[in-house]
Amino acid sequence: MAADPLDDYIHAASQALALPIEEAWLPMVRVNLEVSLRMARLVDEFPLPDDAEPAPVFVA
Repeated sequence: MAADPLDDYIHAASQALALPIEEAWLPMVRVNLEVSLRMARLVDEFPLPDDAEPAPVFVA
């Protein structure tokens, strides 16, 4: 059975960040990452016109 690329990413990122993840937490880490990627895909696919500008920042 081939390893899932998302599982490979989780393991590589946890090693790169020296962030140990208990085996029991891996399914929830995967679900959280899947949701985050789904939301990011929605933002990435939203068409913006070429002349779109960021909103100004107001400071009180």
